[in-house]
Amino acid sequence: MRDLVIQTDFGLKDGAVSTMYGVAYGVSDKIRISELTQGITPFNIFEASFRLFQTVKYWKPGTVFVSVVDPGVGSKRKSIVAKLKTGQYVVTPDNGTLTHVADEFGIEAVRVLDETVQRLPGSENSATFLGRDIYAYNGAKLASEIVPFDEIGTPLAPDDIVTIPLEEAQLVQDVIEGTVEITDVNFGSLWTNISASLWEDDFQAELGKNYLVRIFDHGAIKFEREIPFVKTFADVEPGDDLIYVNSVGTIGIAIRMGNFEKVNQVAAGPDWTIEIKKSEG
Repeated sequence: MRDLVIQTDFGLKDGAVSTMYGVAYGVSDKIRISELTQGITPFNIFEASFRLFQTVKYWKPGTVFVSVVDPGVGSKRKSIVAKLKTGQYVVTPDNGTLTHVADEFGIEAVRVLDETVQRLPGSENSATFLGRDIYAYNGAKLASEIVPFDEIGTPLAPDDIVTIPLEEAQLVQDVIEGTVEITDVNFGSLWTNISASLWEDDFQAELGKNYLVRIFDHGAIKFEREIPFVKTFADVEPGDDLIYVNSVGTIGIAIRMGNFEKVNQVAAGPDWTIEIKKSEG
């Protein structure tokens, strides 16, 4: 069995995702389909890019990911298949969805699909459901090895794909500056791009110490408070804030048994930035 993993912003309230399953299994019953998530915020390419990065490395080489967050559906943006240097494949619109995996894992090769012919038979008059007609269909053909990667489309230089600019976290004097990249959706924790190594080795953060956290939206301050750095949620009382190293090895900001995002009316994305400095107290 080869794995096909699907990610979309379609949600689960209609038949769109099930239809993609049906198309894929119609191509081959020698694949196994799993969901990454169908809950990407509608049209949020940056979020889709991060979720791929969060997940891809835990799937074996040869796994095919289909990621469909496509606000430009029907436009001249390309439909592509990327082979990552870690051995997985991603079938997706060329709109920035590959940004994080390209940065973190590297892309070995890219193929461009011809949307006029490499599509579900009988779908030629459909222009708005390419998740079904292009991505699930070609993803299943690749995962089932009906078509090998080198024959699935025409080559495109990996450097020519569309990416979203990513800012690197940095230590400036005694302040760490970074980006709030994503939220832990169910619990409202903020996940930053501040790596554990920058935090612990360069900034020399210490467990149990308080740090002054400032969060900005487009440069306007939205949050400012001293928060302790702890190992796990149980190290603070329910309702208290904490700084911790999250499951992807970056710095998170949370409330134990609370929703930091909602309580403090903050969010995530390229325009949300964070500063952390050592407490003067």
